[in-house]
This record gives sequence, C-alpha cells and structure tokens, in this order.
Amino acid sequence: MAETTKDPKEMTAAEAAKRVKRPVTTTEVLGKDEQGQPITRATTKLVPVTVAEVLSFKDYGSHVVVVTTDGQKLTSAE
Repeated sequence: MAETTKDPKEMTAAEAAKRVKRPVTTTEVLGKDEQGQPITRATTKLVPVTVAEVLSFKDYGSHVVVVTTDGQKLTSAE
C-alpha cells in the first residue's frame, strides 16, 4: 500500500504577522477635577504587527505565536 501524505502548507512571516495583533494602551486627558488633578481615561487598541517586526513565529494549528524583534511574545489566541 502506498501512503499518500500531504505536507501542510508552510506559513510565512507575512501570514503570521497578519494573524497577530499587538495591544497598545493610550491615555487621554479629559480635563481636571475640583482639586486640579487630571482626569484620564486609558484605552487599549489592537494594532497589527508588521512583517519587519517578526523575528520568529510558530503555527500551533489553533493559534500562532510570534516573537517580535523587541522581544515580545504575541499570540493570536483569543
């Protein structure tokens, strides 16, 4: 019997970068309270990772893990 096995498609760094997003938190000053202290609000946005930032990646099937050039480990897992 001849076995026919398909090699899974290899993921590229560009495909891995498309699947992973980096959380970025920004602080917005809304005004000042009665004591003169600033009133702030922090919001978190998910920013796409660029291909140039990808140092290494691994596809686990259910999610992708990307290591960036600045040393962060990011995942596409929810």
